[in-house]
Amino acid sequence: MSRHVAIVTDSTAYLPPRAMERHGITAVPLTVVLGDQALEEGTEISTRSLAQALQKRRPVTTSRPSPQVFAETYRKVAESGACGIVSLHLSAELSGTYDAAVLAAREAPVPVRVVDTGMVAMALGFCALAAAQVAEAGGTVDEAVTAAEKRADGTSAFFYVDTLDYLRRGGRIGAAQALLGSALAVKPLLQLDAGRIDLLEKVRTASRAIARLEELAAERAGSAEVDIAVHHLAAPDRAAALADRLRARLPGLADLHVSEVGAVIGAHTGPGLLGAVVSPR
Repeated sequence: MSRHVAIVTDSTAYLPPRAMERHGITAVPLTVVLGDQALEEGTEISTRSLAQALQKRRPVTTSRPSPQVFAETYRKVAESGACGIVSLHLSAELSGTYDAAVLAAREAPVPVRVVDTGMVAMALGFCALAAAQVAEAGGTVDEAVTAAEKRADGTSAFFYVDTLDYLRRGGRIGAAQALLGSALAVKPLLQLDAGRIDLLEKVRTASRAIARLEELAAERAGSAEVDIAVHHLAAPDRAAALADRLRARLPGLADLHVSEVGAVIGAHTGPGLLGAVVSPR
């Protein structure tokens, strides 16, 4: 059994399953509470079911994995041959997942470095991929953490939502709350900043907002070698069109991933979400 550094993340990274398998990345699921049912993200609830529940205004909440779930994950990963673990998670400003991982890491059978990336969705996923590539090359825990943190520092995430109402209900809009009253009357563009979801701009129509989202992503990418992720919830046509336009205009594009977000992020953004993650290599 070869000794190696293992990478653990959580289900909000929304990594493609093939990439997780290829790089040996383990994702710990968060929980979505739909009515009186607690369901694991990615395994027990579909985004279609979530979108339907949100549209019917059924109560939807989310919760972090328990420390016990993390402890069991770390134990299994250690038994598979890991000599150390890098555990990379969504922003602690948005979830208690990081805190649960820290508690579990204290009792893990191998050293575990838990990192609050300040990211979410593929902004987190790209950090996990960067760490995994270092680990595969024989890098240490510290080297894998450094790679993930460097990737996080350079990554930007922009989001369009049809309404801020879902974020308002979940208390996830941070400093943008002060602008909520007027923002609800327009189409908001959001950004991930210092681990928080903040209102970036207010645009009067959906088409203008989506065009502006494209411009923000293209400006951030420039001519550098970048990976891009386009996310959506119940808006596959919007996502495909945005991906096609970005693919045509970005000379340094390396990889482009298009995926529907899972239930945890979807519960706080609502149907119609369109996001662009720009991550220079």
